[in-house]
Formats: sequence, structure tokens, C-alpha cells
Amino acid sequence: MSERVKQWLTSTFPIAEWLPKHGPFDYQRDLIAGLTVGIMIIPKGMAYAVIAGLPPIYGLYASLLPLIVYATLGTSKQLISGPIAIDMVIIAAGVGMLATPETDRFIALVVLLTGMVGLIQIAMGFMRLGFLADLLSRPVIAGFTTAAALIIGFSQLGNLLGIDLERSQYVHVLVSEAVARIGELHTITFAIGLGSIAILLGLAWWWPLLPGPLIVVVIGTLVTWGFGLEEQGVEIVGGVPTGLPSFEVPDITTGDLRALLPTALTLALVQFMSVISLGRLFAARNNYSINPNQELLAIGSANVVGSLFRAIPVSGSFSMTAVNDRAGSRSSLPNMVAASLVALTLVFLTPLFYYLPMSALAGIIIVAAMGLFDVQEIRYLFETRSREGAIALFTFACTLILGLQEGILLGVGASVIAVLYQVSRPNVAELGHVRETRSYHDVSRFEDAHPIEGILVLRVNAAFSFANAEYFKDFILDKSRRDKHAIRAVVIDGASINDLDTTAIEALNMVIDELREEGIELYFTGVIGPVRDTLRRGGLYEKLGDDHFFENPHDAVTHILAERDEEEDTDRLGEYLDTTAPPEPEQEHEEEVQETESSESR
Repeated sequence: MSERVKQWLTSTFPIAEWLPKHGPFDYQRDLIAGLTVGIMIIPKGMAYAVIAGLPPIYGLYASLLPLIVYATLGTSKQLISGPIAIDMVIIAAGVGMLATPETDRFIALVVLLTGMVGLIQIAMGFMRLGFLADLLSRPVIAGFTTAAALIIGFSQLGNLLGIDLERSQYVHVLVSEAVARIGELHTITFAIGLGSIAILLGLAWWWPLLPGPLIVVVIGTLVTWGFGLEEQGVEIVGGVPTGLPSFEVPDITTGDLRALLPTALTLALVQFMSVISLGRLFAARNNYSINPNQELLAIGSANVVGSLFRAIPVSGSFSMTAVNDRAGSRSSLPNMVAASLVALTLVFLTPLFYYLPMSALAGIIIVAAMGLFDVQEIRYLFETRSREGAIALFTFACTLILGLQEGILLGVGASVIAVLYQVSRPNVAELGHVRETRSYHDVSRFEDAHPIEGILVLRVNAAFSFANAEYFKDFILDKSRRDKHAIRAVVIDGASINDLDTTAIEALNMVIDELREEGIELYFTGVIGPVRDTLRRGGLYEKLGDDHFFENPHDAVTHILAERDEEEDTDRLGEYLDTTAPPEPEQEHEEEVQETESSESR
């Protein structure tokens, strides 16, 4: 095999790189981890399918071939793919507007949606759009996830109470209808649901290594079968098809594609965010890196293949991935082991789920949703950066009130607007001289930094572009006109300016002209090479002259004072020329910039 072919093979199929290096001990750890994950993924997969409005069997279909495909193509060594709760809520909301849940039409649309999501993700991978995951910022994820946790939990209110409630993604609708019909409460069903929740919480507290969902499924099934609770009105799963899913190309119509496209785009981005965030988290813990674009191809291929075998969309499961990591796995092989266990279940064990009560599945879902509800994260965002806390709260409210897709889009929009606002209103610090040094610091943050009479020294802590050119122009002019035009020179410390565009050049030209009309000269210091080149090409070097550009504020100030004939300037020039202490290290300057920006954000 040629080196080029080998390189292509390992880059396209990462399993071809790590599998030959696996030893007996690695296989042993992967087997144990895979069996543990498989035991947990069976009840959870069935429960999550119920969230989406599908028969439980489709959760098992999604836990079969997609896991094998991801194990072959994925670059994460710990991530376990499969259906997750948040995805199922998005599916229920999007497809629920087009068809009635659990009907053949609804199932067909979900399977088609799976294929669409996969194709979108594959296309994103080929176009190298892995950076799009960054659009879903931490505040948006926090707000959306917390709201989705409430929606997931309350979506099971009907199954928990034994009341046939209307399916809705709006919590207030579910709660109001449940309160209005509380007289229809089925006591035994409610008791099973509460018991399931109690068992899961108790096991998580005292014996976290035990497979709580599987234990609940077993106990719930035995109790329902042993006491004949089906005859007393307890809703059960009923007949579950036996056998592996057959190959079937989803029915495709132009109308269905158009109708499902918004949901598919939302789901593709949310899934990719989940996979990347999980992949990066566990890769950092285990000292390796993942390839975002390859992850897009992996999860996209898993969804496309899954859609051909009647699967629902899959993503990265945090709980399963955490279990896999704790079990000591160092490869994606546990995905294949878990899929094998699911296959055995489909072939031999599905009749055992006949008496499984729906309220037990509801308990599993509610406890899983409780794990997603993270008020501490939103509190942390408010304490660290109030603007991001506000974005998280805004996303949370929009998701609850307007809907899942609307919440994500509005949250992303709010994040983008916040970034644009910050870019258009960056920090500009007025610098003062620290006596007996050549250093200059922000006068608002350092008591030892003193403004220089007649000279305004400013530091721009951002790129100078069309987004903020007008703001900079107005700021410089307003500052220079204080104290009844006492300012005779403006010095801009450009060490933090890393970019300059033509709009900024135009704004600077206007600043120079207006300042000169008032007898004020503009000087630059510390301008980096690329910015200096732009200033030259834009004609500002020629307009100002070489004697208006210096390496640091100290040189600029001493030059300005030396040009003056006034006695006060001569005295102060002597003080500056006697200064022998070198400027402070660049690292300290950077820390001051960061501290200033942090203060500005607060």
C-alpha cells in the first residue's frame, strides 16, 4: 500500500489508524465499557423515542448502525453516539406541526428528517464549516438546554399522571391542561412513575455505577406483569417488533423537504454543537485533539446510514460518553460493542418489553431532564460577565415562550448583536505617565498614572474598522476638545490595533483635518507592521509625516515637548529625559488591556 493511499485511508477512516495499535488490555477495557454503555442505552433509547412521539423500538434502531458508522469515522476516542433528549424535543416540535405523532406519516417524516440532517452535516464537513459550531456560544447553549430540560420533563406529564394530554412544546399549555384535568389522575400509574423517579435518584446518590434505567425497566415490567396492572388501566409499551431493521429508502417529496428544512438545519447545528463540545471536553481530559470537520462527516454519515434503516437522528450522548470514559475506554470501539448488544436485544429480547409501563419510561425521561436543568451555569454567567448571563436568560425565555427553533435562532441572533455592539464600542483608554518611569497606564485604573497637560494619550484596544470608525473619530475629537481646547497634541498608542480598513483610514483623515483646524496634531506610536503598511498605502504617512510616528508613547511625548518653546514644556522635558527606567514588559501591558476590557464589560 502506497504512503498516499495509507494517509488517505487513516484520515478518512480514523479507525484504520488506532485499531492496529490495540492490544489485549485495550480490547478488554473496550468490551467492559461497551457492555456497560449498551445496558444503559437500551432503556434510554426507548425512552427518548417516546419524547419524539415515536414507538420505543425506533430508539433501538437509532442505537444500532449509527453507532457502528460513527465508530469507524469519528475522531473522538470516548464519544458515544445515539439518540439524545434535546434532539427528540426538536423533532417533536418540528415534525409535530406536519403530522400526528406515532402515525405512519409522522414516522416516515422523522426518518426522512434523519437523512436530511445527515446530508446537511456531510455537506458542512466537505465545505470545512466546522467553525459554525462556535455560533452556538456558551450562553446560548446554557439558556437553550435549561429551557429544553423543562420542556422534556413536562412533556412526560401525561404519561406520569396517566392522563392523555395534548402534545405540545409549550410548558404552560401542558401544565394548564394537566391542572384542568387533574381529576382524571390514574393513581397506580402515578405511583409507578414516582417510584421510578425515586429509584433512579436513590441509585444515582448511593450506587451511581449501577445501571439505574435498566433496573427501573426490569422492576416496572415485573410489577406490571405480576400484578396484572394492565387490566387496571396502566398504559404499557405493548408489542415491540422483533428483528433487525430492514433497508428502506425514505419517501421523498419536494413538499416534505421544504417543510422539514428549518427543523433539519436547526437539528444539524445543535447536534454538531453537542458532538464537538463533548468531543473537545473528553479529548482535553485525555490529551488528544479532534477534527471538527471529520466529526461532521462522521455524525452526518451515521444519520444518513441510519435513515436507510429506519433510525431517528443521533448525536453525542453526554451520559453515555461519561460512562464510557469512566470505564477506561480509549477508543470508539465501545460504540460497536453497545450496538452488538442492541442487535441481540432486537433479535431475542424485545418480547420482554411488552409489560413495560409508560410511566416508568416517563420517570427515566424526567430524571434525565433534571440533569440538564443547570441554573448554576446561568448564575455563573451572570457573575462572570453579566451580558452573557442576559443572553442565556433571553434564550431560555424565548425557547420556553416561543419554541425551540425560535429560541435557538433568537439566542444566536442576540449573541451576534452583542458581539457587533462590543466591536462597535470597544475600549479606548486614556493613558497617563508614571513618574520616574517610561511607562503609561490607564488613568482610570492606576493612581500613579498622571495625565500630561496639553497632551492626550489614548490606547485603542481593538481592530480599527468600519464597525467602529465613527465611534473612534467621535471619541478622539470629543476628548481632544475638553478643557476649552487645552489639548495641543493627541497621541494614539496603536500597539493593540491589529487591523485597519479603508473606512478607518477615511475616519482618521477626517480626524486629522478637524484636529489641525483647532491647532492639534495627531501622533501614532507602536503601530505594528501590517497596520503601518495600510497607513502608508492610505496616504496617512505622507499626510502626517515621519515625525508623527514613534515606537512608544514616551518617545512621542518627549518629541512633542522638545518642539515647544514654552518654559513649562522645557521644564517637563527635562523631567522626561532624566527618566532611565525602561518601559514595562509587553506581557504586563497585555494584562492591563485584558483587565481594562473585563472592567468595561462589567
